[in-house]
Amino acid sequence: MSGTALATLVVAALASLFMAWAIGAGSSGSTPFAPAVGANAITVMRAGFVVGILGLAGAVFQGANVSEAVGRELVVGVTLSPLAATTALIVAAVLVAVGVFAGYPIATAFTVTGAVVGTGLAMGGEPAWPKYREIATLWVLVPFVGGGIAYATARGLRSLDADEVTTPVLAAVVGAIVANIEFVFLGPTGTSRSLAAAVAAEVGRNEVAVQVAATVAFAAAVALVLRRDVMRDAERGQRHFLLALGGLVAFSAGGSQVGLAVGPLLPLVGGDVPLTYVLLGGGIGLLAGSWTGAPRMIKALSQDYSSLGPRRSIAALIPSFAIAQTAVFLGIPVSFNEIIVSGIVGSGFAASTGSGVSTRKMVFTVLAWVASLALALGVSYGAFTAVDALA
Repeated sequence: MSGTALATLVVAALASLFMAWAIGAGSSGSTPFAPAVGANAITVMRAGFVVGILGLAGAVFQGANVSEAVGRELVVGVTLSPLAATTALIVAAVLVAVGVFAGYPIATAFTVTGAVVGTGLAMGGEPAWPKYREIATLWVLVPFVGGGIAYATARGLRSLDADEVTTPVLAAVVGAIVANIEFVFLGPTGTSRSLAAAVAAEVGRNEVAVQVAATVAFAAAVALVLRRDVMRDAERGQRHFLLALGGLVAFSAGGSQVGLAVGPLLPLVGGDVPLTYVLLGGGIGLLAGSWTGAPRMIKALSQDYSSLGPRRSIAALIPSFAIAQTAVFLGIPVSFNEIIVSGIVGSGFAASTGSGVSTRKMVFTVLAWVASLALALGVSYGAFTAVDALA
């Protein structure tokens, strides 16, 4: 490797590491446990510590799909050059830094996606319209699906008022999702497999039926455990369920958000560095951000968007977890701020006496997300064009 190429790789790696830190301090580090902190189920500092560990695990075990999509699937006809990848990372990192230090809600998913697309198009690549349609569809649906499910769940919990029944039923739904989450350590080398699929593969016959049966069995076991907990003490059982949901969302955040930091690096390292090592490096950056910067954001999210109790917090986290895992499975970069805020707002509006949700802040946040995408795309396109002309 030449000196210039090595210097470019080092600069890109530093920008990627900063991006990982910023994501850990912001979206992936602050959002998963914000409802739990708002419900007084866990302290701010402990939430920041736990989310860092779980985010690192999610990055290593589930980060491949989104990383590949960000690094190789956003532009057709070209592979990001070292200069293009470095430009995209620096532009995205600078914009995120401005957001972090100025207090503006710059969405990392929107920013990184815009930066990578901008540099790829500046290289002469063609838009990857099918992938853009997938991304746009998910981004548009998140507030309606996430907020709608959260609202319906919170209203159901409030109207039924039977925690010994409703909470275990919701736990069974979450258990069914967990049973079908794909992990790299459950599949053959280089592939992922879910717990239910692994059981079905072990049995070797009627795999679909066995997978369904394994899913039902796992969901029932989770529901039974939580029902016993709720029967002993309903409030404590809700807190335990809320913390478990926060952990699952934190794990999912690591699996999704690490791709935003390390995805642009993949064309640079090629096959020289195993993907697992790249994901581990990004996961360490997420962990550092969660431990050093997330507590302030956790406190802000838990208090500013809505005042939540345990029920509404549970209602906010369930769709957040499901949407996050959908994005990981499809390899779509997604904003965790968008996911979790949608859930918080939806569950907050379920309160008959008012939710404490600031409509003005919501509008400002949405406008900032759109501006993040457009600004990153335009700046990265112009920056690469200028740098390439001088090179």
